Amino acid sequence: MALTFFTVPIRDPAPGEGALNAFLGCHRVLGVDRRFVDAGENSFWAICVDYLPVASSTPGASFGKKARVDYREALPPHEFAAFAKLRELRQQLARAEAVPVYTIFTNDQLADMVRRRVATPADLEAIAGAGDARIGKYGPAFLAALVAAGLNHEARDPGT
Repeated sequence: MALTFFTVPIRDPAPGEGALNAFLGCHRVLGVDRRFVDAGENSFWAICVDYLPVASSTPGASFGKKARVDYREALPPHEFAAFAKLRELRQQLARAEAVPVYTIFTNDQLADMVRRRVATPADLEAIAGAGDARIGKYGPAFLAALVAAGLNHEARDPGT
């Protein structure tokens, strides 16, 4: 797992957007954190991309096709344990509703919940692809599972 950072200025976003989009198109992205920095005319988006380096990608994976992520390797052990509990919860909910597990949350979304240490519905809204309907329907159960796993705001680094 590696990090890279981008800035996309508001006044001339094209170069920054182009570099970001090119990077995203060629890497297996695990998570994206974006912040708007209000600096008047010099305002910009600060973007941190968490990704698997090329050496960690599946050999022979074709371009445009997502490589499978081994979350046991991508997450530290305590985070993987929480991720596994979220997957179990997702499986139970999917069976009860007779739907595929990915319609509840994807593995990427579950891993992002663990990495970000979400503790509120507002935190869930920051997860890419987690819309209001899913947050309203499944959010309380997943938030409770994260708290039970010991991953909450108190566990966050002070700088996040």
